[in-house]
Amino acid sequence: MRPTDLSDPAYFHKVVDCQWACPAHTPVPEYIRLIAQGRYDDAYMVNWYSNVFPGILGRTCDRPCEPACRRGRVEEKNAEKPEPVAICRLKRVAADMKGDEVRAMIPRPKASNGKRVVCVGAGPASLTVARDLAAQGYAVTVFDGEAKAGGFMWSQIPRFRLPERVIDEEVGYILGLGVEFRGGRRIDSMHALLAEPWDAVFVGCGAPRGRDLDLPGRQQAAAAIHIGIDWLASVSFGHVTQVGKRVIVLGGGNTAMDCCRSARRLGADDVKVIVRSGFDEMKASPWEKEDAMHEGIPIINCHVPLAYLHAGGRLVGMRFQVVQPVFDANGRRRLVPTGEPDVSFDCDEVLVAVGQENAFPWIERDCGIAFNDAGLPVLDAVSLQSRLPRVFFGGDAAFGPKNIITAVAHGHEAAVSIDRFLHGEDVRQRPPPHVNLMSQKMGIHEWSYHNAPSDDTRFKVPWVAAEIALASIKVEVELGFDAATAFKEAERCLNCDVQTVFTDKLCIECDACVDICPMDCITFTDNGEEAELRTRLKAPATDTTQALYVSGPLKTYRLMVKDEDVCLHCGLCAERCPTGAWDMQKFLFNTTMAGPACRDSTPRERRVGAES
Repeated sequence: MRPTDLSDPAYFHKVVDCQWACPAHTPVPEYIRLIAQGRYDDAYMVNWYSNVFPGILGRTCDRPCEPACRRGRVEEKNAEKPEPVAICRLKRVAADMKGDEVRAMIPRPKASNGKRVVCVGAGPASLTVARDLAAQGYAVTVFDGEAKAGGFMWSQIPRFRLPERVIDEEVGYILGLGVEFRGGRRIDSMHALLAEPWDAVFVGCGAPRGRDLDLPGRQQAAAAIHIGIDWLASVSFGHVTQVGKRVIVLGGGNTAMDCCRSARRLGADDVKVIVRSGFDEMKASPWEKEDAMHEGIPIINCHVPLAYLHAGGRLVGMRFQVVQPVFDANGRRRLVPTGEPDVSFDCDEVLVAVGQENAFPWIERDCGIAFNDAGLPVLDAVSLQSRLPRVFFGGDAAFGPKNIITAVAHGHEAAVSIDRFLHGEDVRQRPPPHVNLMSQKMGIHEWSYHNAPSDDTRFKVPWVAAEIALASIKVEVELGFDAATAFKEAERCLNCDVQTVFTDKLCIECDACVDICPMDCITFTDNGEEAELRTRLKAPATDTTQALYVSGPLKTYRLMVKDEDVCLHCGLCAERCPTGAWDMQKFLFNTTMAGPACRDSTPRERRVGAES
C-alpha cells in the first residue's frame, strides 16, 4: 500500500463521520465543543454558516449525521443498545440558548453589485440561495404563493414539532439581509418570468403535489379522503380544526407520521397507520415512528390497500390484503400475498401520505428547460444548472422529495454556481474546500481539548406531559435539553475532527502506542496488498469504505497502519509516544460558499483578453 496522502481534503473529512454524512457538511464536533463551553452564540453561528436553519433543523432534521456517528460504533461491544451522540438535539440547544448578540454576529451584506436574482418558492433551498447571494451584494427577490416565507417548513411541519416563532426568527435573519419577499404571488409562467430583467433564476418550489391512491370507492367517499400534505397545510393555515373519531393514515414516511400525530391532537380517538411494507422498511425516520407509537398510535405493516368502503355516500372503512415481503438474490423486494383473508378496518376519514411528486405546470415546455421521463428537470448534477443556462434548480424541485438539510446543501451549491455564472466562469468547476490541520498540543502531554471519553449513555430529551401535548396541536412536544444535560451529552462526543497525525521519521518503533490503544487500532506490520494487509492488523479493519491510515516506511521497513473506523481520538497514543511521532491536530473543513473565494483567481477581463 502507498502512504496515505494527508493533503487530500477528503481523507480526514471522511474520518469526521458526522460532518461527512451531513449534506451541508456542518462541522459538528466544533459546535458541540462550543456548547460544552457554554458558548451558545458561537455554536449557533457555526451552524448558521453551514446549515442556515439551526433552530429549525434542531427540531426537524432527518439526522443523517447520527447513524454515521462514531460513538455508536465504538460502543457496540459494551452497550446493550449503542447510541450516537444526540447531534440534532444539541443543535437545538445552540438555538434555544443563544443570546441577542447573535443578531450582531450576522454579517452585513456587501455593497450592491448590480446583479438581480429571483428565487421561485420560499422554502429552504431558495432561502439558502437568497442568504448566500444577498450577503455578496446581489439583489435577491423571492416569490411564493403563500403569505409567509418558509415553504413546507411552515405549511406542512406541525407546530407541535416546529413552533412558528422559530421559523419566523430564522427566516427573518435571511430577509434582514435585504432579501425582498413577495408573498401571495404564485409564478404561473416561466416565459413571463424570463421576460423580466433577472440575471439568474433559481427554482426551489419543492414537490408540491401529493400522490393520490385511486382505489374502488375513491369517488364515492371523496369527501372524507384527503391528500396528506394538503391536509397538513390546511391544518397549519387553520382551515382544518377537527377530524373524525376514527382515522386511517396510509403511508410509511415522515409525512404519514405528522398526519397521524396531528389527527390525534385534532380529536381522533382511534388513529392507525397502515403501510404496505414491513416495519423496518418504512421510510419514516426511526424516531418519528417511535414518537407516533409513544402517543399510542399503532403501525400496522404488510397490508396493501384494496378499496375504500362506503355506505350511503359516506366512508365507513377500508379493506386490505395481507402480504409479506420476499427478497430476491439482488435484494429486490416483492410483496407476496400470505393467503390470509382480507382485513377491513372501520374509519371516518383517510389521510393519504404515500409520496409526493414534482409538478411544473407553470414551466412551458418550449422555454428551453428540458425534462426527463419522470417529469424532473434535466440538470447538471454538480452545478444544478438546467439546459437554459441562467436557470438553476434545487431542493425537492431538482431531484424529487428529500429533506431540509439536502435542500440547504443544494442552495449552497446553486449559489456558488450562480455567482460563478454571473462572473463568466465555468459553473461545473467547483472550488476546493478550505482545510487546515492545527496541533492541539499545549505541553508535552497536554491538549487544548477535553480528550477523556465519557461512559455515559445517550441522554433522553424530556417531553411535555401527554395529557397536555395531545390536547393542543400548537404545544411543542419536546422540551429540549437544559444546560446541565446539554453539557453531559456534549461530553459524549469523541472529537473526531481532532485527528491522530503520525510522523514516520520520528518513530522509534517502541510499540508504546500499540500497547496503550484501547481499541487495538494501531498495528506495525510489513507492507502488502490492502485486502491481505487488513487481515494482519491487530484488530482487523472490516469496514472497507473507510481508508486505512498508512505511514511511509519506518527504519525496519515496516509500516504503521491504523484503522480509522474505530479510533476513539482519545490521544493516548500521542500522550504515550516518547518522541512526539504522534500528534493530535484539529482538522478544519469548510466548503467554499458564494463570494470571491468561490471564483477563479484570474479576473474576468484578463481571462477574456488572454482567450482572444
